[in-house]
Amino acid sequence: MAKEGIKHQLTVPYTPQQNGVSERRNRTLMEMARCLLYEKKMPLKFWAEAVNTASYLLNHMTTRVLGDETPYEIWYGFKPNVDHLKVFGSPCYVLQPEVKRRKLDQKADMGILIGYNTKSKAYKIYDMKSNKVVIARDVKVAENGTWNWEAASIEETKQEYQIKLDATEDDDIVNDKPVRETRSLADIYSRCNVAEVEPIDFEEAINSQVWIATMKEELMMIEKNETWMLVDRPVHKKVISVKWIFKTKLNADGSINKHKARLVVKGYSQEPGIDFTETFAPVFRLDTIKLLLALAAQNGGHIFQFDVKSAFLNGVLNEEIYVEQTDGFEKEITSNKVYLLKKALYGLKQAPRAWYSRLDGYLLSLGFERSMNEVTLYVKNVDKHTLIVSVYVDDLLIAGDKKQLVEEFKTNMKDKFEMNELGLLSYFLGMEVSQSEQGYFLCQKRFTTKLLKKFAMENCKPVSTPMVLGQKLMKEDGAPKTDGKAYRSLVGSLLYLTATRPDIVFAINYLSRFMQSPSQIHFVAAKRVLKYLKGTLEFGMHFVKSSSVKLVGFSDSDWAGSDEEMMSTSGYCFAIGGSIFCWNSKKQSVVAHSTVEAEYKAAYVAAKQLIWLRKMLNDLDFDQRSPTELFCDNTSAIAISKNSVFHDRTKHMKIKFHAIRQFQQEGELEMIYCTSKEQLVDLFTKPLAKDRFEDLREMIGMCSFGTKEEC
Repeated sequence: MAKEGIKHQLTVPYTPQQNGVSERRNRTLMEMARCLLYEKKMPLKFWAEAVNTASYLLNHMTTRVLGDETPYEIWYGFKPNVDHLKVFGSPCYVLQPEVKRRKLDQKADMGILIGYNTKSKAYKIYDMKSNKVVIARDVKVAENGTWNWEAASIEETKQEYQIKLDATEDDDIVNDKPVRETRSLADIYSRCNVAEVEPIDFEEAINSQVWIATMKEELMMIEKNETWMLVDRPVHKKVISVKWIFKTKLNADGSINKHKARLVVKGYSQEPGIDFTETFAPVFRLDTIKLLLALAAQNGGHIFQFDVKSAFLNGVLNEEIYVEQTDGFEKEITSNKVYLLKKALYGLKQAPRAWYSRLDGYLLSLGFERSMNEVTLYVKNVDKHTLIVSVYVDDLLIAGDKKQLVEEFKTNMKDKFEMNELGLLSYFLGMEVSQSEQGYFLCQKRFTTKLLKKFAMENCKPVSTPMVLGQKLMKEDGAPKTDGKAYRSLVGSLLYLTATRPDIVFAINYLSRFMQSPSQIHFVAAKRVLKYLKGTLEFGMHFVKSSSVKLVGFSDSDWAGSDEEMMSTSGYCFAIGGSIFCWNSKKQSVVAHSTVEAEYKAAYVAAKQLIWLRKMLNDLDFDQRSPTELFCDNTSAIAISKNSVFHDRTKHMKIKFHAIRQFQQEGELEMIYCTSKEQLVDLFTKPLAKDRFEDLREMIGMCSFGTKEEC
């Protein structure tokens, strides 16, 4: 080759991107091989046969690169025959020739199909008797069966053929079942119904008058806000494309609220420093919302919800950005016109920041003061009356103790922006809110129902606790590994559910420690949480009115609760009235030498949250004039927090943990002893027995929606 002028070139070490074609083909082969192995539960020792089979199948499949022809067809000049293809890993029966068997011997031997012979028209079979690979032509394959390598028997694959055409509830997020199984036709039709409700592109949407009307409404809003202006196409400036996004918004009961068409910019093509600079826009913490609900319950007030129509269209841009005209709504096609943006469009990287800056400036001009501890919280005081506004992107939550102030604010906002008045807060960020004379009830029943359906657990048998008493999980427990993607999806969904379900906080904190390589034991433990949720579907937090608005905290730890790492688990919760509104459970990052050290570190973490909550209450005109009581069930930890002497039990601790002493000296908090029976945070640090678990669940203010009047 050197004589012909062909040079041998190598890629740089550890740079697979320089050999992109080969790397992508290798990834395709490995993904197919993985699917072949796990579909029939084959041992990993057959990985080479799986890769060979994947390569064989790819050569018999059409590809766009070859003009929808197969590699086999390009090489040999005629189409391949695929009648002989069978499911890899299926049990099969190989006919034994007469010369190899006696008169009464079995005519066929058991085997496993592991591929195709490249030198002859035959199959490669793994002989179960001799544990060798044989080449055979006369083979009967049981494609619906799976060989159980542990029980040495064939398992039939269960299939469902029932067709159920009843109306199904539309989901906001549609996901296939993560469990590897055959889906019923009802599930497939359910997916089809969702696709009909939400078009995937403009060409599909123009066939429906509903979506055409929503697109016209969106463009009308853009024109009304003077978001852009039609100009000649610039010569030395990049023009960004746009696309339509279609969404069906649902109510808490699953019924259709409205159809929404959104024109978005393909912001991924923006260049930093040229098309945008800063992009950060703040959003509030969920603790802030629960704090507002707890305070509203104390005052007997109401919280109203507003939605700003096309909020991002109100943000003023500082950069010069051009976008293409939209398909089907071009104004001047022949003159090569484009739009120059004066205000932000959805999809621009700086759009959230531009909208927040615009809203922030307007609220400050109305006399509101922005909280220094929660920048999305605004407070306005007028004649000893308070008006509170909390902002989450385009949603505004309004609370006030005087109706006139609320109405004036509504009028001011409608004069400046296009607003949707949604009435009393009832559904927000997946949380269902019920307002009544008894207070506020917060739950996520609809989200929980969807979660049970997603993981095929809607008909499971309920259990009384989310974790088994004394259960200890290990990263390497010897059990077979499970689908990591499905496990992470389940734990992630449950993590969002902890916003209103403190009773599962510790269980989810514990399960999240095995996200990297979960086993079947971990998945079973996660499914137990779903079984518990099935029996407590209507449970939530009930915020009721009490005699005083007094902040109270609890902190606790479970020393060396992790057998592998010997790490402790910290937990805290804070309450106003009879119900907690803020809770946390987290594994400590450093090994504690004793129970005292673990309790002391847990108290420090709780003290930081306590200081922030006191500042928030001060911003909301609910001053905590006396030190906040932080209850702890360890007298030694309380003594260390009040004693400034560094002795053997504390000299090795980091200085930051001793900040709790300063907090007490400044009168911010006071650590007080409580008995283990009164310690609420036991719920967040360890598995509990049924009776103890249910007692603590009631003590923190959790109850069922049907019995909330009795809570």
